Amino acid sequence: MAALKAINSITSPTRITKFTFLRNPTWFQPKPIFQHLKTKRIRLFPAKSSSKPNTNQENAADESLINDSISRIQPQPTSNQPPSPSISSFSRGLVFDLGQKDSWDSSEIGSPVVKRYLSDDEERWYMWYHGRDSNGKDSIGLAVSSNGVHWERGEIVLNCGDNWWGFDTQSIRPCEVVIMSSAKVRANSSVYWLYYTGFGSEKIETLKDLDIPRFGNGDGEIYKSLPGLAMSQDGRHWARIEGEHHSGALFDVGLDGEWDSLFIGSPKVVYHSSGDLRMYYHSYDLEKGCFAIGIARSRDGMKWLKLGKILQGTSGFDELGVLKPHVIRNRKDGKYMMVYEGVDGNGRRSIGMAMSLDGLKGWRRVEECDPLLKRCEEGGWDSEGVGSPYLVEMDGDDEDHEWRLYYRGIGKDGRSGIGMAMSQGNEFKSFQRWKGFHL
Repeated sequence: MAALKAINSITSPTRITKFTFLRNPTWFQPKPIFQHLKTKRIRLFPAKSSSKPNTNQENAADESLINDSISRIQPQPTSNQPPSPSISSFSRGLVFDLGQKDSWDSSEIGSPVVKRYLSDDEERWYMWYHGRDSNGKDSIGLAVSSNGVHWERGEIVLNCGDNWWGFDTQSIRPCEVVIMSSAKVRANSSVYWLYYTGFGSEKIETLKDLDIPRFGNGDGEIYKSLPGLAMSQDGRHWARIEGEHHSGALFDVGLDGEWDSLFIGSPKVVYHSSGDLRMYYHSYDLEKGCFAIGIARSRDGMKWLKLGKILQGTSGFDELGVLKPHVIRNRKDGKYMMVYEGVDGNGRRSIGMAMSLDGLKGWRRVEECDPLLKRCEEGGWDSEGVGSPYLVEMDGDDEDHEWRLYYRGIGKDGRSGIGMAMSQGNEFKSFQRWKGFHL
């Protein structure tokens, strides 16, 4: 079994064997080293937006870059598209709006993956997110920030695949980014691992008449999705890793009759202990008629074993199911916290929370009937629904232990944006939309 080191995580174990966790990654010059990423039975597919690897340059990490400026990822500054008169930006929680007209993310944004890194003298935030242009083309982009509120828009970092047989030719969504080093990946330093959802050309006719999110070119069809993996040295230039499935995905849907036989969505990967990585994902259970969340485990982050369902809809705000989970381990008590998107009987989306002692079983909702965050009732920018949650643990003592909840909001005419809500101290039953810093 090859040694694997996970660098970016919420929790640092007291005893380190195969895994080593640090609070901050080692930062690199934006020069990909994909020629060194050689693994058995795993081939690399450079993304359209990736630079051609320079095989004549050294790629050793420089520790002096750890405290380099946030501009290491050199974004291309662009202003957010001005919000419509009905949108109140910060007063209602909106922190990232659509891009300018004719930009790659001018039509739709969502699926935020937010990471916070601290050094001795500064704070850095990175957000990978999904965007769609006016022609229906989907991509993954990167934004940077010094406080997690005011974001500087960057460029596209990953496009849809262009192999006709691939699982991600139709659309892609970022799900989780982990920084790990592994003996199976021959690089001189740690590497970004991006787990994402890919949508191919295969349509799911079974769900055609159900209220299931549509992906693709806006034609109203439902496309099969599978989990994918890409790697990068700088978080910006990516190479796809071909999984064991013939389409390049990490694994396939379940067999006929199994709860995840239709598609695999939103793979979120969490480190538990040495040789134990866990992937939380969702699918649609035809027998139960609702979305559900399941789990898979891996020793190396590439080969996965499914363990089955762990959470499904009950009544109230998630009557039609639960999906798009994000799981994080609480630094204070070691418990696992899951935020997820719930669908009620009318198809409205809201955000719920569940907890577990070990992250495998015994998941219990924080509130059985009430969501953690629901759509704005006042006609704001997220008045039609909220979802795609991503939880970030902040600093503070036991009495002032804050969390940030990033999410995708939908307003009138389907306009989307990325918002943020904050916990009220250490109380997880109440999150309020961002309204500004308290001075």
